[in-house]
Amino acid sequence: MKVAVLGYGVVGVGVYEMLGRAEGLEQGPVLVRPGKADAPFKVTSIEEIVSDPTVGAVAEVMGGVEPAFTYAAAALQAGKHFVTSNKALVAARGIELKALAEEHGAAFLFSAACGGGVPFLHNLSLARESDRIRSLGGILNGTTNYMLDAMQRLDMDYAQALADAQRLGYAEADPTADVSGLDALRKIMLACAVAYDRLPTEGLLNEGIENMTAADAAHMKSRGYTCRLLARGGLNGDGSVYAFVEPVLFREGVPECSVLENYNMAKYEGACSGSIVLMGQGAGRWPTASAVLRDLNSVLLGHRAMLRPACCRVAADNGALEQLYYVRLPARFAERFAAESAEPDGDTVRLVTKPLSPAAMHELAGEIRAQGGELFFAAIGG
Repeated sequence: MKVAVLGYGVVGVGVYEMLGRAEGLEQGPVLVRPGKADAPFKVTSIEEIVSDPTVGAVAEVMGGVEPAFTYAAAALQAGKHFVTSNKALVAARGIELKALAEEHGAAFLFSAACGGGVPFLHNLSLARESDRIRSLGGILNGTTNYMLDAMQRLDMDYAQALADAQRLGYAEADPTADVSGLDALRKIMLACAVAYDRLPTEGLLNEGIENMTAADAAHMKSRGYTCRLLARGGLNGDGSVYAFVEPVLFREGVPECSVLENYNMAKYEGACSGSIVLMGQGAGRWPTASAVLRDLNSVLLGHRAMLRPACCRVAADNGALEQLYYVRLPARFAERFAAESAEPDGDTVRLVTKPLSPAAMHELAGEIRAQGGELFFAAIGG
């Protein structure tokens, strides 16, 4: 099967090179920006790809929602299989792409959009057929994991950790999607869509690591905690879906504490299988390219869809779960929380709340910030 590639950046180069030595797959044209077609295999128009009868599949690694969606739709309408590593595209327009793929008898797979080389979504799509997935999530962003590890294990401050991540290529020049939790949130949206046939697009919560300071890291470390940014999703008792991202504190010995540098740890719990944990490189040329090739090989084996016909958009309900939270905030706002314990430090208080839902915690944090209060919070896990 000849495969066209959309995009020739870090991942695109990896996909094209891997196609050159993959059994059953063949290198096709590569779409690049105008003025960049400096080799015979590079083209600058999507029409050259969708009108080529020898191209059987299209692999998109451009990123962004547009023009990626327009190109994806054109490929599917031409009956060409479509695989992508683009989480933003699938989170925003995955339902439409699923419908187009069904209409035109083409495959639409996107396991590379979550976890890089970690086969999280791929395994979920298989597990859901014979098991009931109770919960899912994990450490799904390598950039923030690298930064948190550097701040706690290497005693860097936030700016140092970010600069180091950018120097090593783990963080983009604009790291906003990573450090805000948005990247991890998009991944948990896709995981819920695969596992539960529900793509949560409203009611979502994401708290990143931008508000964590070196003093926070030192204080948590002194109390025996390790902080990780976790994405969490699952089913509430009434069948609704919860989906949110926030920092979580873990005691020494919990598996999440051993996930260092830019690694990911994705997991799900099946009613029959129990807890399944997958670890590996969550980003980069070769891990992500290998996931794209995994999807292309799945197409060769007859796998056509990760989203089933029943998949639909829903609102997340993050009000049912309850957990304790560690909060650092100005003393004048401390009375807003019912606290299990509080530790004053000048004009600042570090407290542990009584049980709160994620919805309540994120709402309170938003109100305090709107009133000029700077705070950091993290759920208290295992």
